[in-house]
Amino acid sequence: MQTNFSLVQLADPKLAASEKILRTCVHCGFCTATCPTYQLLGDELDSPRGRIYLMKEMFETGKPATAEVVKHVDRCLSCLSCMTTCPSGVHYMHLVDHARAHIEETYDRPWKDRLIRAVLANILPYPNRFRLALAGAFIAKKALSVASVLRWKGRIGVAVARKAAGPVSERVGILRRTRAMLELAPSRLPSRSALDRPMTHQAEGQRRARVVILQGCAQPVLAPGINEAAMRLLTRHGVEVVFAKNEGCCGSLVHHMGREHESHAQAKRTIDAWIAEMDGAGLDAIVITASGCGTTIKDYGFMFRDDPAYADKAKRVSAIARDITEYALSLGLPGPAQASGLTVAYHSACSMQHGQQIKDQPKVLLKAAGFVVKEPPEGHLCCGSAGIYNIMQPELAEQLRDRKIANIEKTRPDLIATGNIGCMTQIGHGLEEGGKAIPIVHTVELLDWATGGPVPEALAKAGLV
Repeated sequence: MQTNFSLVQLADPKLAASEKILRTCVHCGFCTATCPTYQLLGDELDSPRGRIYLMKEMFETGKPATAEVVKHVDRCLSCLSCMTTCPSGVHYMHLVDHARAHIEETYDRPWKDRLIRAVLANILPYPNRFRLALAGAFIAKKALSVASVLRWKGRIGVAVARKAAGPVSERVGILRRTRAMLELAPSRLPSRSALDRPMTHQAEGQRRARVVILQGCAQPVLAPGINEAAMRLLTRHGVEVVFAKNEGCCGSLVHHMGREHESHAQAKRTIDAWIAEMDGAGLDAIVITASGCGTTIKDYGFMFRDDPAYADKAKRVSAIARDITEYALSLGLPGPAQASGLTVAYHSACSMQHGQQIKDQPKVLLKAAGFVVKEPPEGHLCCGSAGIYNIMQPELAEQLRDRKIANIEKTRPDLIATGNIGCMTQIGHGLEEGGKAIPIVHTVELLDWATGGPVPEALAKAGLV
């Protein structure tokens, strides 16, 4: 793609990086075939190629973002399926992240949008605040039936909007987004995990390695059993597990909202916590059980490339970051204590298969653990979770979720496994809403169970074991 940046513009490292990405695009359009929003809407501007044209013009002119640009960039899930498909290696992730930061700096969103984005940015990355917010949502749903009221009002609003504007309304109101938040809240608040505080868990038998597990922010509140399963699996196979002091959110959530200053501050705190362990007793790996976080952490080297205080530290952290399935495969896990024979539909999170290009490891591990693994049709398409996308773009997210569930059901599974809490929440809510009794669990919970750990709670409730 031909670009038209001035030398003054290219003196800006961010613009220089984006200009290099833009020049790799050859307009082939292969990306449109695998873009979820293009598949739903059929609008060129809701495809990666169309968004690239919009971003190119915005960057070249140096003008504030327009409402048209914001609409189409906001509709992007950052699923990165386009990057897997692209024959030219266009690094769309870095380009759209830059565009979102530019939008955040230059575009004056309506106050309702600013409000809900600020609420999400100031609650989700902080476990205690998030837990309190969930408790409030639970009380509202239980005592006041708020969810049902909002569902009724929301459906009327959506119906009116669709009649006026086509299959997807141009602007999603705060009521509709509030409804989405309430519906995604769990029906009960999980108990706090003992892993909430910094500690070291000794390896069983001879120590083979020492790792830190990312505690995370939303995941330990929604599903504390995931990190507990990872800790058991690793320690049982000779790995000392550390939960680092002063670690916080990885910065992923606000990073993809364009709130660059906040995301970098959060990432720096976590980098410092891990560097202290690396320079102290040492670390063989940073193990991540939420693939959305993993994609960002592995990109720290790029994020901090121009920061003299953190460039080297960020590279060191990214170099040893591993998804739990990547790391578990390197351990050479023994065969299952007993083969379950259960049929597992493996849903590969976008951040896993496209963001990190981890495609075979989870399936290899599950098969070796005694499960029959099935891959749903259209496995490359997003489920609609995508961080806060299912709150900010609920109509599109619900269409993608329902399409995903329909494809999963074609495999006739006993259960669903995935490696990302966002996907678990999104798909799980869709299953519950549709009255479908298919449990969904994290891959590591199944691996832990197969090699001597407890039965995952979701499987026990479903009566599968």
